[in-house]
Amino acid sequence: MSKIQKKIWTVSAILLVIMSAIWIVLTYYNNKTLNQYNGILERYLSMNEVTTASQRVINALNDYMLNPSLDNFEEIEMSKRFVQQAKNDVHQLRNIDNDFTLTNYIHLVDSFIESTDRFILFYSENELEASTKEFAEATSISNHISDMTLTLIEKELKTYDKFYIGMINQSSELKELGIWIILLIAFILLIASYLFSRSITKPVLELTKAANELSKGRFDRQVKVDTNDEIAFLAKTFDHMRKNINKLFIETKHKARLEHELQQNQILLQESQFRSLQNQINPHFLFNTLNTISKKAYLEGAQETSDLLVHIAGILRYNLKQMDRSVTLKEEVDVLKQYVEIQKARLTDRLDFEIGIDESCLKQLIPPLTLQPLIENAIIHAIEPREDGGKIWVRIYNGMNQVTIEIEDDGVGMDPKKIEQVLQEQYEPTEGHSTGIGFSNVVKRLRLFYGVEDTVRIESVLGSYTKVVLNLPKLRGKEHDTGLNRG
Repeated sequence: MSKIQKKIWTVSAILLVIMSAIWIVLTYYNNKTLNQYNGILERYLSMNEVTTASQRVINALNDYMLNPSLDNFEEIEMSKRFVQQAKNDVHQLRNIDNDFTLTNYIHLVDSFIESTDRFILFYSENELEASTKEFAEATSISNHISDMTLTLIEKELKTYDKFYIGMINQSSELKELGIWIILLIAFILLIASYLFSRSITKPVLELTKAANELSKGRFDRQVKVDTNDEIAFLAKTFDHMRKNINKLFIETKHKARLEHELQQNQILLQESQFRSLQNQINPHFLFNTLNTISKKAYLEGAQETSDLLVHIAGILRYNLKQMDRSVTLKEEVDVLKQYVEIQKARLTDRLDFEIGIDESCLKQLIPPLTLQPLIENAIIHAIEPREDGGKIWVRIYNGMNQVTIEIEDDGVGMDPKKIEQVLQEQYEPTEGHSTGIGFSNVVKRLRLFYGVEDTVRIESVLGSYTKVVLNLPKLRGKEHDTGLNRG
């Protein structure tokens, strides 16, 4: 049992003992007064019982005179026994004040019984005159008994008059005493309750103040409670927690400062890596030379040759212009279409290209030269090795928090080992890539640009198809500005 529980149980036990003692004392005096009152009332009832019994005998005698049957005779005998019992009860009420009167009263009852017996005797011998005389005598004695009963009750009232007054005074004093005791106990309980509650609430208030200070970031205030119960243990635990939080707070501030410095260095390193990767992109032809050749071909009437040179020039212009910034998905798609037109001119019917674009995605920011290397990889490994060529699908659609780009071909597929090398950025590009950017290079650039690892997923079945899925997070606010700077 806890110490606080012991305090509560102790106070409750003391309160219970005090209330029980008061109840026992009040009950004792109340029962004593009630017993005295019942004793007096029984004296009055006993005296009145003699009168009632004598009247019952007279009625029985009268019924017997009218109808001398066995039942009426038995009623007389029963009534006589009641009178005798009542006389015995009255005999016990003798005291100094009523001794003489009570003696005469008992003799009168004996005379009444003797007169009743003589009536029965004379009536049984058919001596009507004598029996009538005895009946009249018994009736007269019964009336005297009634009068003397009233006299005795009057004497009893005078005798116990002082007792009644004393009993009333005692009841009033007891009531007054009870009120004073209740007031005293209430006062004591108020003081005890105040002291007991204060012994609990004061430490709790100290803990509350300490918690308030702690919430304001003040970890230097010591928590101390001078009690010897569970609240003191709680205060010690709370103070220990304060010290730990203070220590953790200092360590966290130091760690945050180090992490901030590390993050700044990491950003600088990523930007350096990104620009280093961009510097690997070297155009194969000079833009100005191709532009001049394109115009000459157009003037000579070689329209298809002119268009191809325009597409090549556009790609080179895109490569030279976009080196130091990110681009929109629309710009990337436009240059992709130019690249596909060049490849169609080279592969003719062997290349079947289909693209589906959700126009709402075209403002998505993306690193430059992301889609072209992937399409070029599909052409090199899925279209060129087959005499009948193949098909490439590009699907761009909008999601809730990201833009998804799917590039799928119906080529020979990729083995799992090569997929793992690509995703781990360990796969080197083969010869023939016009941009000098391989698959792994694209994966690395996307991860650096968006700051997440799961931007690329590859699905492939050998001999069936290969699907590259790009999940590009939508950039907002500061992330949008960061994306621009990364480009």
